Amino acid sequence: MNNQKQQKPTLTGQRFKTRKRDEKERFDPTQFQESIVQGLNQTGSDLEAVAKFLDASGAKLDYRRYAETLFDILVAGGMLAPGGTLSDDMTRTEFCLFTAQEDLETMQAYAQVFNKLIRRYKYLEKGFEEEIKKLLLFLKGFTESERNKLAMLTGILLANGSISASILISLYNENLVKEGVSAAFAVKLFKSWINEKDINSVAGSLRKVGMDNRLMELFPANKRSCEHFSKYFTDAGLKELSDFARNQQSIGARKELQKELQEMMSRGDPQKEIIAFTREEMKKSSLSEQAMISIIWTSLMSCVEWNKKEELVTEQAIKHLKQYSLLLKAFTSQGLSELSLLLKIQEYCYDNIHFMKAFQKIVVLLYKADVLSEEAILKWYSEAHLAKGKSVFLEQMKKFVEWLKNAEEESESDEEEAD
Repeated sequence: MNNQKQQKPTLTGQRFKTRKRDEKERFDPTQFQESIVQGLNQTGSDLEAVAKFLDASGAKLDYRRYAETLFDILVAGGMLAPGGTLSDDMTRTEFCLFTAQEDLETMQAYAQVFNKLIRRYKYLEKGFEEEIKKLLLFLKGFTESERNKLAMLTGILLANGSISASILISLYNENLVKEGVSAAFAVKLFKSWINEKDINSVAGSLRKVGMDNRLMELFPANKRSCEHFSKYFTDAGLKELSDFARNQQSIGARKELQKELQEMMSRGDPQKEIIAFTREEMKKSSLSEQAMISIIWTSLMSCVEWNKKEELVTEQAIKHLKQYSLLLKAFTSQGLSELSLLLKIQEYCYDNIHFMKAFQKIVVLLYKADVLSEEAILKWYSEAHLAKGKSVFLEQMKKFVEWLKNAEEESESDEEEAD
């Protein structure tokens, strides 16, 4: 056996030089930063000139590669180190957002600079959103005045749709929330947003990114209540936002309650238990009887797999509602609650085409079960109905309403004779 180590085969041949275009260019923002800083120093505080300079420089400088550096300089005057401090070894400019005047007009002018830049170089859009997210995480590293300017600018950009409300995710950072930085920043931000547009713009944008129910998270867990939120933002002059958050929380509570009721019905829990649970939840959430009967109706109609055939679905619905007439009766002690229920039935029968012909039969059933009174039905018929399917449902109810009116007249004449 040969104990000598075998030599490993080696590759020999010509060594090729790497082509210049294949060499990866080293990431070095120094030269880029110097060019931008020099240009900003020359244009000074004339924001029209700044916008023109940035527009022209995009043709010569690599904005795509150094987008973060560009935005750092425009906001803070130089490149930012982690935490939000300016890098010491880099050139800076005194002409940036953080050194500008702290007023809404100046911030609107800065928003225009960013809008023009991103409209001209569309590829910067994503990088700009990432920059704002990063800046929000660095809030503790900035002075109060710098935070205020950034908050105003962000509010204006959100109002104009220049950035998505998803950037607000950074404000839910645990440390920022704990130290009250997020809530204070949010006050300035929402003020400038509502000043530019209105609360509907805020609501729409937050819903779009699923943040309409997360506003409470701007506060630490021990202060995360509707009362604290409402007081904090109302005292800061943002009652509209307080009302919106309260409404959102109420909607969230209603959805949870509806889901719970649906599960109880699907399990076949006794009606007495369902009524007791509903009363307790109604009190806890400060819900009116009108709101409650709407939730009950939605839960009732959602816990059944309905037949697709029109002639069979009516029979199925009557049987189901008859079973739960006690529950419906428990939450229609007021005329307004009865009307709310009638409107919910009308809406449901209109939105679910298989139920179009079932409307009259459902109303008659609930009249016989003492859930709906003749006063409520007559009021609905004469003036309180919805426009949805109006002609169809009024026609369906015509004979029954005539019967009710005749019964009422007979009752009145009997009373007169007795007198």
